[in-house]
Amino acid sequence: MRIFTIRQIPLMLLVSAFVAAPALDVALAAGSDTPSPPPASDTRSSPPPKDKKSDKKSSIDDPAFLQGYRAAYATIYENNDYAAAIPQLKALGQDDRADVANLIGYSYRKLGNYELASMWYERALKADPNHVRTWQYYGLWQVEQGNREQAKVHLTKIEALAGRDSAEYQSLASALANGRTSY
Repeated sequence: MRIFTIRQIPLMLLVSAFVAAPALDVALAAGSDTPSPPPASDTRSSPPPKDKKSDKKSSIDDPAFLQGYRAAYATIYENNDYAAAIPQLKALGQDDRADVANLIGYSYRKLGNYELASMWYERALKADPNHVRTWQYYGLWQVEQGNREQAKVHLTKIEALAGRDSAEYQSLASALANGRTSY
């Protein structure tokens, strides 16, 4: 009986590792509930208007913006309520910020509205062409659409920005290898 129990321990550890692995992947792919600062360089020829809605640099320090962003983030990643997250994110008045536009695109993708998801991913990349999570999520969108070659382009971009060891690279590489996405 004792030998039987000892033999079961490695099996139980292996099973528990497989059970925990999907949750870890989702957590790594989700990024952070704090938006990243806007990109350092602004390629616009004229300065943006000085109203609160377009002041992206100060919104990262704005407690109301951060609270709203974190609430929408929780709505997406904890509650899986993508339809409710979209108006929450739009109400922030910062949908030209890469983190916000990316989450709107992600929510539309999860709802199956691939056309709007693509539009929002493009908007996020326009705001920050080096936004790694957008390249990841847009790459996953490409895999879901059957655009493997374009997804590989996204994977190459992630490699250049964050390296092969990054969670974003690993997520998209896995989706390409398996032909399916879990995020």
